[in-house]
Amino acid sequence: MTQHFLLSAASKTLKLKDIYQGGEDAAYAKFCTLRWPENDGEAVCPRCGCCDAYSIKSRRKFECKACKHHFSVTSGTIFASRKLSFMDILAAICILANAAKGLSSVQLSRDLGVQYRTAFVLAHKVREATATETKETILDDECEIDGAYFGGAVRPHNIEAKRVDRRLKENRSPKRRVVIALRERNGRTLTKVARREAEGVEFAMERLDRTARLNADEAAHWDELEAIFPLKRINHSEAYSLNGACTNQAESYFSRLRRMVGGQHHHVSAQYLHQYAAHAAWLADHCRESNGALANRIVRNAMTAPVSRQWKGYWQRHAA
Repeated sequence: MTQHFLLSAASKTLKLKDIYQGGEDAAYAKFCTLRWPENDGEAVCPRCGCCDAYSIKSRRKFECKACKHHFSVTSGTIFASRKLSFMDILAAICILANAAKGLSSVQLSRDLGVQYRTAFVLAHKVREATATETKETILDDECEIDGAYFGGAVRPHNIEAKRVDRRLKENRSPKRRVVIALRERNGRTLTKVARREAEGVEFAMERLDRTARLNADEAAHWDELEAIFPLKRINHSEAYSLNGACTNQAESYFSRLRRMVGGQHHHVSAQYLHQYAAHAAWLADHCRESNGALANRIVRNAMTAPVSRQWKGYWQRHAA
């Protein structure tokens, strides 16, 4: 019997204890190496691009020899103005990389020994950084498109006579959202959060190359795509896969997302559902990479992602 990849030694190339045993200096060196790989981890001025800088070791900062600009390894990145040590940030990234179905902020705060607010913002910064991988991605091979609804559950009334039919539109919650997944077979997964699944038509036209081949179910709104892409349809009341037509990989992604939302987070606000959806897509796309490779990928993405306008100073704004 073939061993599952996640059970093999090849999937475990980074251990949490190695991060803490390596100490702050090793974690800091890892960030420098992944921030400036073209200069072997030596600082490059983000203002003028000069490769020569003085190291201010007491403050872990640099001074550019050319323009005298002071900067650090996280300056201008999503981790700018950090308060946590590099060791704790790297440990958090390792923990999140190990969580195949995501991780709640409460659990992350307990693992790191930090406040819930700190873990909440840190996890969302990581999700925002990973989402940059597919920001400009256009799919051009065989793809599947489908939608699944999340949130907005209407609790049935205690008295049976006062219960309503929750399937009817007028009885649904306004917080209900649909996650539309556009998944390339053996490729990347793109997601969009909308109020109606029909909005996926415009999403497909924006993110698919005209040479792409598409698979969809029998929902009427996908009919528009037949005039633009070669489209295979599958009627799920008859079969899940028939003559090469299926949306099984999109459904596989939704299975991961449902387990993430229901099993880990329990409640996800519609305001932030897009980040959880993108994170689940990222985990699905890289599920055959080792946890060390995933952690390095997250750090690289974070070091190239700009300062988050949504998450920097999040709690200070909400306290005002």
